[in-house]
Amino acid sequence: MKIAVSIFSFLAILIGTVLFMQFQVYSNELDSIEKGYQYSQEIEIVYHGDSLDIRQHFKNLPTEEISIEWPKKAVSPNCFIENEHSCARLSEDSLTFKAGETRAQSISYVIPLEKGLQSSKLMKDVFTTLKNGDVQFSTVHISTSPDIQGEWVTGLPLIGEQKLSLVNYTMFSGRGAVKDLFWQDGIMDLQHQSELLSIYSKTALTPAFYEKLKKVNFLNADSFAVINGANMDGLEGYRMLFLPNITIAQLQQTVVISQLEAMYEFGDSPNWVKELVASYLTGTVFGSDKTKEVASMITNQMTDQQLEDWLARLQALEGQAMNTEVLDEQLSEVLGATTRYITMNAATKGSYPFLFNDPREIYVNLHKQEAIQVVLKDGEVLYSADSLLNALGYDVKTGENGYYVTSETRAFRFPHDPGFYVFNQRRYNTVSMPIKTVAGQYFIEEAWLQRLFLVELTKSDNRITITAPDDQ
Repeated sequence: MKIAVSIFSFLAILIGTVLFMQFQVYSNELDSIEKGYQYSQEIEIVYHGDSLDIRQHFKNLPTEEISIEWPKKAVSPNCFIENEHSCARLSEDSLTFKAGETRAQSISYVIPLEKGLQSSKLMKDVFTTLKNGDVQFSTVHISTSPDIQGEWVTGLPLIGEQKLSLVNYTMFSGRGAVKDLFWQDGIMDLQHQSELLSIYSKTALTPAFYEKLKKVNFLNADSFAVINGANMDGLEGYRMLFLPNITIAQLQQTVVISQLEAMYEFGDSPNWVKELVASYLTGTVFGSDKTKEVASMITNQMTDQQLEDWLARLQALEGQAMNTEVLDEQLSEVLGATTRYITMNAATKGSYPFLFNDPREIYVNLHKQEAIQVVLKDGEVLYSADSLLNALGYDVKTGENGYYVTSETRAFRFPHDPGFYVFNQRRYNTVSMPIKTVAGQYFIEEAWLQRLFLVELTKSDNRITITAPDDQ
């Protein structure tokens, strides 16, 4: 065992030297970031047959007290004495690093593996994290006995592997945090590796695949690992993507959307909304037909300068809530006119046309109305018919022969075909249509609203007031 540890230490030092200059760059970046706190970490893992024995070293820690969040499955949490200062800040209950000037601390713990190391098994959240901290750089060392044959994946770039008589050793290192471990026994080769992407597969990928891969734009510099293989449906790892059959389209969508979800808080937004944001951030429209349609319609409304403004606004929202209302608000500011285009498309199964909305408050007989929409379409001002006519005291319904609007004394029928309408059983010919449908919703044109329903319209900068006669 002493020989194995010696070899392990030697290999760690040997391979680690190639990272020294790169690590220095990242360390210098830490001091330039003012929000929150950032730290780097080095993790040593030894697999013993029924557990992972882990030593975790934190560096560049702030001097304030820090809460330690141990893995739920961790047992035997303790200090790891690397030098006289390595546990100076660890509290007696091991739940915090106390305030202090020592910038590096080390801990140890064990993650039991009930059935030992299992192939195609994703081990989630196996590492300790620091509350409110942001990991800038991680290095992971993994050692097993030589009879363990297979491939480890962490999501970080693979730096090197050594298979010796007493120990198998693997090292990963790169930007950002690491949370999960994946193990696949047998042969699963690293087919491709760059600073951003590692692809593991039992079968080689074609030259055409790699040519297309060069054209894919990603959102940030944090690396991802893609594991291509059968029997992996449902696996979801941090910075790991499991694809039974890998294609460029699938790769782009899954990697970019995963990156996007780490950058923004989307809540329950539809997936096409994520694709829409990702398409603008990457400069490549991809995803569903709805995504492509909405992106095309938005782009067609903008000048080149407005597109630059739109992209800058999306980038500035990183770390914040991102939903259809937020996107519409930003889009409206870019265009200089109010629209609810994205929100209405999210609420519509099919396509919703691009419309501008009148943002003013609507009052009917001095009562504020939240449900009434006013939109501008083809040079006309249209009011949402159901909500407005209900507020005026009418009942509305759709029948086989058209759209019916009735009160105690007045009855209208607006047929589906243009050319006329019926009022109190009498037919009136028309050139234009009083009632129009937009994405399956009925709207009434403003001039017809005044003419047929005898209302008065008063408009100010912030308000539209609709007043109906008392005897209507």
